[in-house]
Amino acid sequence: MATVLIIGAGGVGRVVTHKCVMNSETFTKIVLASRRLESCKAIADELPVGAVAIEQVNADSVEETAALIKKVKADIVINVALPYQDLSIMDACTLTGVDYLDTANYEHPDEAKFEYKEQWGRDAAFKQAGIMGLLGSGFDPGATNVFCAYAQKHYFDEIHTIDILDCNAGDHGYPFATNFNPEINLREVSAKGRYWEEGEWIETDPMQIHMSWDYPEIGPKESYLLYHEEMESLVKHIKGLKRIRFFMTFGESYLTHMKCLENVGMLGIEPVEHQGQKIVPIEFLRTLLPDPASLGPRTKGKTNIGIVAEGLKDGKKRKVYIYQVKDHEACYAEVKSQGVSYTTGVPAMIGAKLMLEKKWYEKGVWNMEQFDPDPFMDEMNAQGLPWKVQELDA
Repeated sequence: MATVLIIGAGGVGRVVTHKCVMNSETFTKIVLASRRLESCKAIADELPVGAVAIEQVNADSVEETAALIKKVKADIVINVALPYQDLSIMDACTLTGVDYLDTANYEHPDEAKFEYKEQWGRDAAFKQAGIMGLLGSGFDPGATNVFCAYAQKHYFDEIHTIDILDCNAGDHGYPFATNFNPEINLREVSAKGRYWEEGEWIETDPMQIHMSWDYPEIGPKESYLLYHEEMESLVKHIKGLKRIRFFMTFGESYLTHMKCLENVGMLGIEPVEHQGQKIVPIEFLRTLLPDPASLGPRTKGKTNIGIVAEGLKDGKKRKVYIYQVKDHEACYAEVKSQGVSYTTGVPAMIGAKLMLEKKWYEKGVWNMEQFDPDPFMDEMNAQGLPWKVQELDA
């Protein structure tokens, strides 16, 4: 008997809830909580009566979150709320002695800063509380970390370079919209790029480095170098690594709109005066853009997310491409969500499942690649994210 508390009722929260219901032999009681109770109710109404209980919570409050964890007697908390709330939810878990999982690293609400430092800093508190925290159990971060660990275990003696490749070739029909929280998405994309090479972080201008990659089942797409948090942990845990980069695709319409918004200050995170009131431009923009959770029924096309690893096996050069392709319409048919939320939410459920089954379990705070990748890869095949391995010319 295991009770899961899911905090966050957006697009990813919808997927996690649906998939937990589909795995009721592990998740015997499912509670969905959010600041907006109506968002929870909308998701619960999509599922069989009584499958999901709903609660209201302000996840910025450690005390309120801890009280809810105690009330529902949770065995694990799946945090799919805003990354700004990671620390308060983690602290509520240490107060209550309950395991924790999230899909994205902590982001400071007042600056575009993405790092694991403050979450890793809670390792001692988690060990003292006798609980586990699993960080970044989405797709990227998440499944991509596991792909790297799988490559390290089965294909290489040393991995020298890794390129993480994220392509969303979906079309939602809007001139401009984001596939996950607009504020988080636009902050990530407009931030300085960074990659790691020979022990150093190298900073680039936003979108400065790009290349064309031929994505299986999609075709060639221009892909742009960004900083992404999984690189920060992978440089610590992949043996022999000399370089790691992250690339993501963007359509011309997205890039044009984003540049215009940036030029007029709409991506700003500092408050500005407007008709006697203080507003944060990017927060105001978020209210004007389509809700990512509403994109499911209108999105067509596919996603392809994977890694290309190059290194040595038995003294010979080797290059391997591990990737996963998902169809947006198939995602909506299964869980009423578009593919970006699906590919994030399913790995969150898988990570929690492995923790509850003790296939992945160790006290403290951990990243995905620190565990045996095989159980996770098996679950991906079973839970709707089948993956492929392709040998490339080294």
